[in-house]
Amino acid sequence: MPDQAAGSTRAPALPSAVLTHHWLVRRRGGEKVLEALARLVPGAPIYTLVYDAIGMGLSERGARAADPLAGRAVHTSWLQRIPGARRHYPRLMPLMASAARRMRLPPVELVLCSDAAVAKAMTADARSRVVCYCHSPPRYAYDAAICAEYRAALPWAARPVWDWAIPRLRDADRRAAQRVDQFVANSAHVAERIRRWYGRDSVLVHPPVELPSQPVHQVGGSGGGARGDHYLCVGYHAPYKRLDLAIEACLRLGRRLVVIGEGPGIPSPERRGEWAQRGIEFRGWCSDEEIRAAYACARGLLFCGEEDFGIVPVEAIAHGCPVVAYGVGGATETVQPGVSGVWFDRQEVSSVVAAMEQLEAIRFDAERMFESARAFSLERFLEKMQRVLAV
Repeated sequence: MPDQAAGSTRAPALPSAVLTHHWLVRRRGGEKVLEALARLVPGAPIYTLVYDAIGMGLSERGARAADPLAGRAVHTSWLQRIPGARRHYPRLMPLMASAARRMRLPPVELVLCSDAAVAKAMTADARSRVVCYCHSPPRYAYDAAICAEYRAALPWAARPVWDWAIPRLRDADRRAAQRVDQFVANSAHVAERIRRWYGRDSVLVHPPVELPSQPVHQVGGSGGGARGDHYLCVGYHAPYKRLDLAIEACLRLGRRLVVIGEGPGIPSPERRGEWAQRGIEFRGWCSDEEIRAAYACARGLLFCGEEDFGIVPVEAIAHGCPVVAYGVGGATETVQPGVSGVWFDRQEVSSVVAAMEQLEAIRFDAERMFESARAFSLERFLEKMQRVLAV
């Protein structure tokens, strides 16, 4: 590149990009999307409110060389210095908007933001283009039921602070949304929220899902043969995920249920011990390999909450595991009735039971299920996001 003439007023070229994400404490759906976004901006540093290297598998001993997030600089907010922040970050919600605004991003061409909270509020240089992949506007700020769940998890003394902070956080979030140059919605359901709560249009790009190389046919349980007699629930079990419906439906039908994951929706140890005698098994967090094996031998996945998108159902479908899903939100874009699962229309035990009985009467075709999941491949995601970034 030729040297610029002396006295030129042309601004110096900016470094390429930074990544931002609300918090990095464990690999769930949003973090898997961040992995994919990271492939588009090799080496870009990450800015996040709270970071747990061990929980993310990015410690010196835990990181994998092929991990798209490995080896990157990670910058955190002042919340990181609060004792217990990595474990109890949901209790810090009232402080997050302020903490995000105080994070000043370096001058770069592109700020690629992955957000379901306040990452878009981080202060970007005026010359930077901000592209926000929105998993959802923060539901704890706009959805009364979700807000009540977070509030109920707080100590009594902290609840007045929450009540004071949430309207201010909502206002700050709306202001931050107006500074985004391009929104990308992860589902049509979220695109409608972005229109309703932010007054902004968005481009629809579904999240990527890691697919097996070929259709997964019935591999059977530990004894082989047909699929096992058990159902699955997989993920971070917040109360709105309605794990309680899955448990009660399985108890009513006398079906086994394997619950993978943790979260505030997990019942007490006493209840878990009681239900273990009735076929309800809690395994905690499992590796990706263990989860894939669980999909491959389960009768079906129970997905009882209203989700923004829901990567877990697509993972299950790709591995030949049909889905019983609440027919609202993202599940309507991923679960095809009669092809890859069934929907139920009310968040009631009787509605889930009826859907399970319907699913058990259908013979699902692994080839058709796999083909339906291919619409959410990593390759398609990267291709669509590259087109967004090229505009």
